[in-house]
Amino acid sequence: MLEKLFRLKEHGTSVRREIVAGCTTFMTLSYIIFVQPVLLSMAGMNPGAVMVATCLSSAGATILMAFMTNYPVALAPGMGINAYFVFDVCQELNLPWEQALGIVFISGMLFVILSFVGLRAAVMNALPSSLNNAIAVGIGLFITFIGLQMSGIITLHPQTFVQLGDFHSIPVLISIFGILIIVTLLAHRVKGAILMGILATTIPYIIYRIVVAEPDETVFSGIVKTPPSIAPTLFQLQFPDIFNKVELIPIIFVFFSVDMFDSIGTLTATGHEADLLEDGKLSKGRQALLTDAIGSVGGACLGTTTVTCYIESASGIAEGGRTGLTSLVTGILMLLALFFTPLIEIVGGGFDIDKSDPNNILLYPIIGPALIVVGGLFLKDIVNINWDDFTEAIPAALTVIMMPLSFSITDGIAFGFISISFLKIVTGRSKEVNVLVHYFAVFFIARYIGFA
Repeated sequence: MLEKLFRLKEHGTSVRREIVAGCTTFMTLSYIIFVQPVLLSMAGMNPGAVMVATCLSSAGATILMAFMTNYPVALAPGMGINAYFVFDVCQELNLPWEQALGIVFISGMLFVILSFVGLRAAVMNALPSSLNNAIAVGIGLFITFIGLQMSGIITLHPQTFVQLGDFHSIPVLISIFGILIIVTLLAHRVKGAILMGILATTIPYIIYRIVVAEPDETVFSGIVKTPPSIAPTLFQLQFPDIFNKVELIPIIFVFFSVDMFDSIGTLTATGHEADLLEDGKLSKGRQALLTDAIGSVGGACLGTTTVTCYIESASGIAEGGRTGLTSLVTGILMLLALFFTPLIEIVGGGFDIDKSDPNNILLYPIIGPALIVVGGLFLKDIVNINWDDFTEAIPAALTVIMMPLSFSITDGIAFGFISISFLKIVTGRSKEVNVLVHYFAVFFIARYIGFA
């Protein structure tokens, strides 16, 4: 049956090899199960429901990919765009998370439509390559900065704004230990390095809380139990009035474009690694992008952020995964992860370092190191920026710098759009960028002035 479904011999693989590949992919990307509830809880969402929504949407989209395309590609809520959802859309714009999910749904539906009608090439050309890579790098720095704060390695300073944290603090030392474990495993190319680092850091964290910090409280309540209810987030999305709130239109574009470019880049890279390209193209590229889009729509309905193809799928491909059976195994493991709620609650739990201090900072010494490393891995795209052309390099640099310093992905993108539009116009090269870039530049300027 598996041979008929996935044509294993045709792709030069076996059931055993595909199962190993599927397990490897799961180990590599399953850190999102721990990270997503923590981040989205900062927007007011129920972490237990978010965990269930994350597992279900990831499993559903990945299994759909297996049968629609027979590709060894897994999907899950994307890193970076989840931070944009929390810090820019929900916190900065003060938009309820229900309406933010509505925007994710709208952007997903746009992706579905474009996947059907084949207009994705036009959308791809709307964003200059250097700016697209700069956005990825900026988001990486932003995520890393968040991780440094959550770990306590970087803290507030009244004059210089930021400073090194207290390296005598045990939670901070646990965070540093977690970073060292993860980067060591990554350097040795260990599959599932981030997940293993999270689990390894959990042990001293639990011991510290039981023995030193909270000896009278129940910290550890087991590993396996019935999954929590998804009711707090299931179909709770609401649709904002985007026609009377024009400032929401660029947000839809950001969700849509990030998902689009991430998916196309990941599919191209993994397709090349798995020898799935025919004349440089994926024969089932449209079905793969449609699966991605359906995953985002389904994720918004369940209660999580944009679901996209994961570059971590390359780890399973490196283990020999060549067909959808790899994706099927990954999807099934995502479903089984639903029953490990107690472990996820421990890993994602914040820790009050001084409850008596009104300025007390809540630390996340297990999740913080994972964010630092994941964000750092985003920086690889910096080499794809055209640094020899100042009309490309300066907007890219502003985009990268402004995201973490303004603590806003939106502002980083805005500075990039405004500067590239301005420089292309004053150098007589305005036609080198899509007219949408100039439109959004004008919109962002109006937004800063106060007209939008």
